[in-house]
Amino acid sequence: MQRTTVKQLLVTEEGLRKMKEELEYLVTVKRKEVIDTIGAARAFGDLSENSEYDEAKNEQAKVEARIIELRSSLST
Repeated sequence: MQRTTVKQLLVTEEGLRKMKEELEYLVTVKRKEVIDTIGAARAFGDLSENSEYDEAKNEQAKVEARIIELRSSLST
């Protein structure tokens, strides 16, 4: 039988509020900005040598990872 360990994160009310605000910002504002940047970078042409596109995709990965991290923290 496998035991599941639930990790708890203790935060202050202000810390919780800040986490929720950051998540809201990332989902509603930053995610769209990154998508727009990716679209603009695609317009430059060849994606294999397009540093703007690569940078935008890396930023997208960071934003999505942070969203996942915040959602996970807020659910515990």
